[in-house]
Amino acid sequence: MGLLTFKGGIHPNDGKSLAKDKAIVEVLPEGDLVFPLSQHIGAPAAPIVKVGDQVLKGQKIAEAGGFVSAPVYSSVSGKVKAIAPYFTPTGGKVSSIIIENDGTYTEAERLNTRSLDLITKEEILNLISEAGIVGMGGAGFPTRVKLSPKEPEKIEYVIANCAECEPYITADYRRMLENPEELVEGMRVILKLFDNAKGIFAVEDNKPDCIAKLEQLTSGEPRMEVVRLMTKYPQGGERQLIYAVTKRAINSSMLPADVGCVVDNVETIIHIYDAVVNGRPCIDRVVTVSGDGIAEPGNFKVPLGINQQELIKAAGGLKGAPEKVISGGPMMGFAMFTLDVPVTKTSSSILCLTKDEVARYEPSACINCGRCIDACPSRLIPSRLADYAERHDEAAFEKEFGVECMECGSCSYVCPAKRQLKQAISSMRKTVLANRKKK
Repeated sequence: MGLLTFKGGIHPNDGKSLAKDKAIVEVLPEGDLVFPLSQHIGAPAAPIVKVGDQVLKGQKIAEAGGFVSAPVYSSVSGKVKAIAPYFTPTGGKVSSIIIENDGTYTEAERLNTRSLDLITKEEILNLISEAGIVGMGGAGFPTRVKLSPKEPEKIEYVIANCAECEPYITADYRRMLENPEELVEGMRVILKLFDNAKGIFAVEDNKPDCIAKLEQLTSGEPRMEVVRLMTKYPQGGERQLIYAVTKRAINSSMLPADVGCVVDNVETIIHIYDAVVNGRPCIDRVVTVSGDGIAEPGNFKVPLGINQQELIKAAGGLKGAPEKVISGGPMMGFAMFTLDVPVTKTSSSILCLTKDEVARYEPSACINCGRCIDACPSRLIPSRLADYAERHDEAAFEKEFGVECMECGSCSYVCPAKRQLKQAISSMRKTVLANRKKK
């Protein structure tokens, strides 16, 4: 069978060689830990502790603020030092719980001690919700909501997003190599929720070692299959992944469940296993620290709330003064103005680059070459949408389906005129969506 893929996309230098062969290293925090109450899409969590309280590792410190929300747990034992606004990797200040680590890591009682065979579907969903699990690939959508479609019997595919197509990031790659059993068992937990579904591990073909491990672990499993994807960005985008695996298309107004699919990434599925089987809440994650501005790039398992400066230190520190520091990948991540921010549930990587390539180019006029159209995975006309955005022509932008842009940045990457297409389209798209909510 040929490699599965989608139309469009690009092949940037992936930069993964810097960290892909570095085994996951555990890092313990040195200073205070900061737990933002908004680490997910939806309502912020509400604090249930106060300044001066003693807390345990794995103790809930904030409860979900609504159905589309997620609780927050302390990743260390210690004392609540403050509840105050604090910067997050995206650059905004968010109300956060600050805990002074006592260094003992005394654990709270586990969420669950019963065997998976004895747990009902509703209990599985409640454990996932109670554990505070959200999409850990970047979006941060509460996983309980994603796994609760209106008609669960119509779900045909549970797709494990093992693509990890963003350049530099290798955290999921190391998870697949070092914790494949937990990934497969996490898929088994999810499949218990959907009687008619098949579990698909969708892996890009530049990860043959991961494919071999997963094929070995799933051989003889009638409800699980490993499929090979063409290595291409943004192969890991939810719409692109669903199309590659099932040839079913969705748009911005649809959910994966509308075409019989559920998609979760590697880190999320492993945390589902940890919550349901081991009774552990979401209190840590694996983060890639990479880029040519890092002395010793690598992959680190860290407690949530740890300061990102401590991760840089664990990776040997900076090589000189980087021109750009990014939270996430270079294509869809956020440029940071400070490293004094905590690791959150959606912090997949920290990239330190010695050169800000984008800032070095001066955009020129569009030459109508059509490269952005060929690259666009959403099959749009980015050059035209950017023109509408720059003229603030909201009506024309909507008429040309601008809201269907997934903001992957492929258009900006291939543009020979170095136009900031993605940034212009993204700004207008946010304006359109905000105005829709007002109506």
